[in-house]
Amino acid sequence: MTTPENTAPASSNPNTNRLPEGKMPQLRVMPGPPDANVYGDVFGGWIMAQVDIAGSLPATRRANGRVATIAVNSFLFKNPVFVGDLLSFYADIVKVGNTSITVYVEVYAERNRLQSNIVKVTEATLTYVATGPDRKPRQLPPIESLISHQ
Repeated sequence: MTTPENTAPASSNPNTNRLPEGKMPQLRVMPGPPDANVYGDVFGGWIMAQVDIAGSLPATRRANGRVATIAVNSFLFKNPVFVGDLLSFYADIVKVGNTSITVYVEVYAERNRLQSNIVKVTEATLTYVATGPDRKPRQLPPIESLISHQ
């Protein structure tokens, strides 16, 4: 589960005409007109919010509870996103600390209904911290305790 800091997993999809094979997206969403400017380009802030949601899902599972975003380590918009694109968000844990979890998120856009034009639009690395009911940082549970509860 732990990899060197600032290391994103090698893209499982060097050919952007396909979604990553063997992986399930954490989130799939289609932006609509309220999410874009008058030219139909989706706001970067809207994309950032969706990336944060997608990244928080594996972090929450690993933390076995509440997490809070503490850092956006990197964020790269590679291609524009348009109203009507179907976005798929893939998230992988790349580092685990005592209280923190770093997640790498890749976003792909399916540009038409036939899914023949798929483009990687965004990649980001975010760090989350596990928090307790008091919203203060807490230790992550050992991985063994998560496995034994399944």
